[in-house]
Amino acid sequence: MRNDTFDISNLQEYRENNRMEVKKARGGLPASLWDTYSAFANCYGGVIILGITEQKDGTWRTTGLEDEYRLRKEFWDTINNRNKVSCNLLTDKDVSAYNEHGNIILVIHVPAASRQQRPVYINNDIWNGTFRRNWEGDYHCSHSEILAMLRDQPETTSDMKVLDEVPIDALNSESVEGYRIRHMAYKPGHPWIKLPTEKYLEQLGAAAVSYTDKKLHPTAAGLLMFGEEHQIVREFPEYFLDYREMLDPTIRWTDRVQSSSGEWTGNLFDFYFRVYNKLTKELKVPFRIEGGNRIDDTPVHKALREALANCLVNTDFYLPRSVVIRLERDKIVMENPGSIRTGKIQMLKGGISDPRNKTLMKLFNLINIGERAGSGVPDIFSVWKEVGWEEPTVEEQYNPDRTILILPLTPKAPIKSADKKTPIKSADKKAPIKKTLIQYQEILDYMQPGNEYKAADIAELLQLKDSRTKKLLRDLAGMGKISSEGNNRNRRYRLCTSDEENCRKG
Repeated sequence: MRNDTFDISNLQEYRENNRMEVKKARGGLPASLWDTYSAFANCYGGVIILGITEQKDGTWRTTGLEDEYRLRKEFWDTINNRNKVSCNLLTDKDVSAYNEHGNIILVIHVPAASRQQRPVYINNDIWNGTFRRNWEGDYHCSHSEILAMLRDQPETTSDMKVLDEVPIDALNSESVEGYRIRHMAYKPGHPWIKLPTEKYLEQLGAAAVSYTDKKLHPTAAGLLMFGEEHQIVREFPEYFLDYREMLDPTIRWTDRVQSSSGEWTGNLFDFYFRVYNKLTKELKVPFRIEGGNRIDDTPVHKALREALANCLVNTDFYLPRSVVIRLERDKIVMENPGSIRTGKIQMLKGGISDPRNKTLMKLFNLINIGERAGSGVPDIFSVWKEVGWEEPTVEEQYNPDRTILILPLTPKAPIKSADKKTPIKSADKKAPIKKTLIQYQEILDYMQPGNEYKAADIAELLQLKDSRTKKLLRDLAGMGKISSEGNNRNRRYRLCTSDEENCRKG
């Protein structure tokens, strides 16, 4: 997706950040240009500006280019050379020249690469030439990050793999039968229900005949869904499921469920229902009455099922740091290893379904959990809005890749207004509040975990005056969404992450 945040009229206000980089390029293309190209392509995209140098105080000074035509030709020749750059993501419209006070500068818009194109690397060296971007600049991707990008490339997902060395009896028979009972309750007449167990597993995609020995073996999805934990970790050494109930601040946790405890199977099927029942037990959502009957299954319950299934089916089980579900007094946090395959913007927009584990999603769908329309996350946000709770947030972290969904269980904070008592003679009194909420969300979406921002960065993003921007930042700090450090002139703001128990309010 093209980054259109650059505006030549704001050039003097810009500063380098995780989406923008300047390079002098006075004597030709700098070698570091291609590190940055790879880094932007493997993250959210960004803008590279040639003909500008960054000074010690962070401000920019235009130096210009000696020969724009020669530089352009060198750029296009290099980016189309597969021995230098693995993938050219750009078209002619992505490179523009500007005359800034008599100096020519070249602005290069680098889009984010799709999962099929990643990793984008340089020097024909995938292991040493793959970069990503953080606040400090470009960094070499680790071996595990590159492997994760490679696993995400194919249309066939890793959970479809047939595990030739794992016997079919590695699947827990009670889990399989428990699944069949739920399948029967949801679809009583389904043709697979009465099949013998092995045929049933084969139809589900939980087992398949190996090309090697012509015998039936579990697939990776089948092992994850129905296997015993000690068998699962042989294929997925980093596999670990962790539920923590943290309702009493004086106790580290009031309840905990771990896949390695040995007290239960440790598989995804059993974990899902153990955790879902614990989450809903503490959920204070009023029931509904339909036709005189009490309906306990509310839209919030459905949204929780969707969120929990989404967390599990999008986990990269080869990555470290495990699946963690936390129930706290004021929120539910769901964390899973793995980046967002469609990208955060597309995920929040909805409409495209691209699960990391397609067979696992199929297994959940067959018992009426989750959906394949790509509208799951937007639906969750919609339900939270209807209930009147604070809007959920999605965080994406790298090195290692990790996705975090935070579901607040608290009402929206009232918007403070200096002229609250002034009567508003308008047919649309809610318009200013709606605009403020949109600006809050734009700020939170822009800020990345671990990075620091100046008020000027946010003002530039929203095209607002400094005074208005600082007011929005104070509000977000008061809500505990962001924190601030430093005095007025050097104040920096950062996003509060789910790992911080006490985010200092600025």
